[in-house]
This record gives sequence, structure tokens and C-alpha cells, in this order.
Amino acid sequence: MANGLRVALAASASVFVLAPTALAQQAEEEARLDTVIVTGEASQVELLEEFTGGQVARGGRAGLLGNLDFLDAPFSGTAYTSDLVTAQQSDSVGDVLQNDPVVRVAKGFGNFQEVYVIRGFPVYSDDVTLNGVYGILPRQFVAAELLERVEVFRGANAFINGAAPGGSGVGGTINLVPKRAPEDGIRRVTIGYENEGQLYGAVDLGTRFGPAGEWGVRVNGVVRDGETSIDGQDRSLGVASIGTDYDGERFRFSADLGYQDNRIDDPRPQVTPLGDVPAEPDADTNFAQPWTYTDEEQLFGVIRGEYDVTDNVTLWLGGGARNGEEANVLANPNAAADGSLTAYRFDNTREDDVVSADAGLRAEFHTGAIGHRLVVSASSISSESKNAYAFSDFSGFASDLYNPVEVAPPVPDFFIGGELDDPLVTEEVDNSSFAIADTLSLFDDRLLATIGLRQQKIETATFDYNTGARLSGYDDEKVTPAFGLVWKASPNLSIYGNYAESLQPGQVAPATSGGTPIVNAGDVLEPFTGEQVEVGAKYDAGSYGATVSLFQLSRPNAIVANQRFTASGEQENQGVEISVFGEPVDGFRLIGGATFLDAELSRTEGGVDEGNAPIGVPEIQANLNAEWDVSAIPGLTLDGRLIHTGEQYVNSANTVELDSWTRLDLGVRYTLDAGERPVTLRARIENVTDEAYWASTGGFPGANYLILGNPRTVMVSASVDF
Repeated sequence: MANGLRVALAASASVFVLAPTALAQQAEEEARLDTVIVTGEASQVELLEEFTGGQVARGGRAGLLGNLDFLDAPFSGTAYTSDLVTAQQSDSVGDVLQNDPVVRVAKGFGNFQEVYVIRGFPVYSDDVTLNGVYGILPRQFVAAELLERVEVFRGANAFINGAAPGGSGVGGTINLVPKRAPEDGIRRVTIGYENEGQLYGAVDLGTRFGPAGEWGVRVNGVVRDGETSIDGQDRSLGVASIGTDYDGERFRFSADLGYQDNRIDDPRPQVTPLGDVPAEPDADTNFAQPWTYTDEEQLFGVIRGEYDVTDNVTLWLGGGARNGEEANVLANPNAAADGSLTAYRFDNTREDDVVSADAGLRAEFHTGAIGHRLVVSASSISSESKNAYAFSDFSGFASDLYNPVEVAPPVPDFFIGGELDDPLVTEEVDNSSFAIADTLSLFDDRLLATIGLRQQKIETATFDYNTGARLSGYDDEKVTPAFGLVWKASPNLSIYGNYAESLQPGQVAPATSGGTPIVNAGDVLEPFTGEQVEVGAKYDAGSYGATVSLFQLSRPNAIVANQRFTASGEQENQGVEISVFGEPVDGFRLIGGATFLDAELSRTEGGVDEGNAPIGVPEIQANLNAEWDVSAIPGLTLDGRLIHTGEQYVNSANTVELDSWTRLDLGVRYTLDAGERPVTLRARIENVTDEAYWASTGGFPGANYLILGNPRTVMVSASVDF
């Protein structure tokens, strides 16, 4: 890893060395940039404009600080636009994030939930925000057609967003923004096909009205149905959404309502290795049992508004709610090195009711030569989850990874918790917080310093599956500080640094561990606080941008030391991130970068595996996505994407690891007029070489299950604007 870091640091240094040269070469562009006023800066509703090329935005949401231009933000992040989503025929949030060199997509523990790994730490879908509001999104999967922006925030974020209700968010977070009606309106119908028989249809309607076009309405509908590129796996998806927004002189708001029903029959499961990793089967192999399925139905809505009381004082209020139902019949196998499988049946149902809100005030003023942007905010989330489960006999049944064996569905009557048709409340979460932050501007706004504190209260309770009796509870508070600094060395070069913290609920000390009595059994540990220190630089050349960051962050772990259950374990990740984006040459767009990670189990129970790398954290991951408008054929665009992920350890002893893998995706689209109606034809092949590879291991702390990468997938579609 030391060699990798040296390479990364050398690359980082090159950014700083080349920057002055680029500055000199683009003096004229600097002058233009110096006069640019970025709309939506610090707003809780308005979005920042797109960066050159249209694939990413100039910035995104930084929690209570609002939307910040990337040059002004003391943090690192990227906001992907709906143009990129549409061009790549993205199916889910995970598809969009395949473009990000800092993010890798895994799966949830025991289900088919998308999990996003940022800086080596997972972000569960429960902890992804919708318009800045926690807990409102569908838990397993979010259709990409719903989204205007997919905003990635890199780094600890307990201060800017509040503690994540699902307990993740150590290495970053993701915010999704629903679609908005464009200025010129949109009326589009799309039909498509994906091998081996997945049909696709979408309707996208939007218009603006009012004297100045201040009102907007956007309606989307999506249907997918049929067999996917994985043999025998069938998918049925139905999505509908309606959103409205108002952009007035002093009042702005947006309101969105969505419905999603996502079902997969015969879904290819994860595989847990019993020792050495078995060789990958063919990429399209499905080793699922035909009676397994996953089904999720969600109704969700979010509203956000802000009002300028004066030219310098703004109030905002946001909130949302979700009602969701899930049902799964699963059989996730264990695998021996030769591919022999053993599995048992697992059924579960879940129902969620969530209400989440935040409110705040932003005031701008001066004290002498120092400018202030003062923000005061309060937020809360309340959720109630009903769960039930049933297992078949744990002795299970046998199959084979390479020649799957279909068995009759076992009866799930061996180990039961609750009633699947009528689950009881098993978990409640009530988090609340109060935050204050001040961004000071000095030296003609060239130096921006942000200082903030958030007082957070975390309250959770668990209940018995069969009786509903309270089993355990957690109620504690913590103050989370943050500090950020931005120095604008020039109008298009910023140097930044930050100190931030992550926050997770503590744990209750068990009665025993490994058969040994715990002397502080029943004690509730204080919230786990992780720390992050980060420095970096951001460069805007007008036609392209580049960022580089160096970071170190830690996460405490609960371990047993001297028969006491304590939060004295620790994982520490440090690394370098480099990214580029924009349209450096007219007609040629680029998104790319690399992450170099050095992750370590820095403190462990009894020193076992101390100093080793955590499960599922590669030392290097890199992405490169390029689009080229073929000038010789107007309307024709070619694109290609390379995704590389380095080796990943499968166990904490670091004796077993996955091979590195590289995936190639290619696409083409052609826009033409048919009877004065714009038509766009698209074709895309993902995993062009049909490479078989284990894409990830783990995704849930301590677990090491394997996810097989998707096979060659061909997608074609045609859109008509009318």
C-alpha cells in the first residue's frame, strides 16, 4: 500500500504543480469566472447550475449549510445530473454511482438492498436522504428515473446532516433530488429492451406556468418487466411520481410524492465462503432457488420550502414521510472452495412508518470586515418498524455453484419470530438534534471559515417479535463539532481542509462473550464518535474541473477487554482521492478519478488481526467515463466507461482475498428529427467482455458474503419528445 500512496501523492502533487501553469494559460477564463454568480448558493431549495458538459453540477447539498458551490465548500463531493442518468440508461442509484471513483456498490446483509461503500465504510439505503430528509426513500432500491440529482458527500457528516438513523454514514452520505420541471418543459415517452427479455417503458411529462414560469409540475411513470440478463431472474418494477415546485422572488418550495413497487423472482443470492473463495461461475449463472423472491412496495413524499424574510434572513422548513412494506423468501447459500453449496430457507416481512423533518434560519451580516453566514437548525426523525421472520431447519439442503440443484421449498417452521402476515413493532428510532454554524468570510471572501456544533439525541428501542414486550433501549446525547476552512488562492483554485465527526448509537453490553461473563453487562455505551481530518484542492478551468483530497478517518468498534465491553476497538482508513470532470475539449466529456485507500484494524479484541486490512476494502479503485460527440455525424455520441477495483480481503486474518477486476461498458446514442419530433436512439453494453468476477465481499460490518458481478447486459431504448 505504501507504493500506492506514493503514487497517489505524486499524482496529487502534479495537480498543484500544473495548476499555476493552467492558471496562466487561462487568464481570460479566470476573468470570466471572477464575475460568475452561482444561483442557488446556500439555498435549501434551489439547485446549483450544471458544470460544463452537463454531467455533474457545480456543487450540491451540504446539509444545514444548503447547496454550496464546490469551490466554496470545505468538503468533497460530486453531484451527478439527470442528463448523465438518461444518457447511460441507468436503472438505479447504484448504476449512477458506478461513475464515482470513491464509491463502490455492494448488497445488504441477507437481502437485495443496495449498499454504497464510501471511503471504505458502508452507507445503508436507510441513511440516504431525499431532499436532505432522512428515512423517506425506499429501502432496497431507488429507480433512477425519479431523480434530478444524485449527490455524493464524501466524509463524516454527523454535523451537517445529523446522526444517520441506520447507524452508517461514517465515510460519507448520498442525497437524492427529485426531478424538476425544466424551463422549456418536457414531454417524453421512452420504450426499451434489455436482454434476455426485460421490457421497459417510461413517461416523463413536465411544464412550467405562471406569469414568469415560477410554477412547475413534473410527472414520471416507469414500468419494467421480464427476464434480466441473469439466467431465470425475473423483475417487475412499477414507479410513479409527481412533483411540483415554485420559484418566487422571496418564497421557494418543492413537493414530491412517489410510489415504487419492485419485485424480483428467482433473485441471484449472495454467497458466504466457508474458507477459500470458490472460482467464479459464468457471469449469467443463477444459483437461486426458483421459489425465492424479494418484493418491496413503498409510498413516500417530501416537501421543502424557504422564505426570505428580508434580503439577509431566510427561514426554511422541510419534512417527509414514508410507508413501506417488504416481503422476502430467501435461501442465501454458504459455499465450500469446490463450489458445493448448503442453504436453508429464510422468510421475512417488514413494515415501516417514518416521519422526518428539519427547520432552520439563515442570516447574513457583517461585523466590521468579517462577513457571517449564520445558520441555526433543528431536525428530527421518528420511525417504527414491524418485523417477522421464519427459518426452515438449519441442516438445510445441498446445491452446487456451477450446476445448481432445484429443491422443493422447505417448510419455514423451525425457528420463528412473530407472524409473517401480522408482524409486531420490533424497533423504534427517535433522533433529534439542534445545530448552529457560522461561516465567516474574510479578505474579500477569499478565506471562508465554518465553525459549527450539533447537539444530538439518539433514542432507540427494540421489542420482542412474539410478544411485543420491550427488550432493550438506548437514550443518549452527544455534541458533534465541525470545522472547515477554504482559501481561494485564485478565482478558480481553492485549498480546503476540515475536521468532522461521525456518530453512531452505542451498544448495550451483553451478558457473555464467547462464553466469558461480562462484568459490565447491561451497561449502555456512549455514542460512538469517529473522527476525520481532510485537506485538499479544487480547480475550475471553466471547461473542466479537478479535485484532490487527502483524508484520515476512524470508526470505534465495541470489543471486550479485561471482561469489560467497551468502545475501545477501532478501524482507521486513510487515503487519497483524485477526480476530474467536465468538457475539456468541445464535444468531449469526461468523468474519472481514482481512490487509494490504506485501511487498518488499528485496535482489536485481544490484538487478534490487529494491523490487518478490514474485509472488503480495496487499496485502489478507479473510474474513467468518456463521451465523444462525433462531429462528422451530427447527433451521434459514443461513450465508454472503465471501472477497476483492486483486491479485497475476504477475512480479517487477511489470508483469503478476491482478485482485482476491471469492467468495460460501451454506449452509443443518436439524436434525429422525425417529423419535427426529436427522437433519441440509445444502445449500451455493460460488461462488454462478459467477465465473471466477484464484485464485492461484505457490505455489512463483520460479514464477508460475496456478490457476483452482472453478466454482459445489452440495453436499447428509443425516446420521442412531443
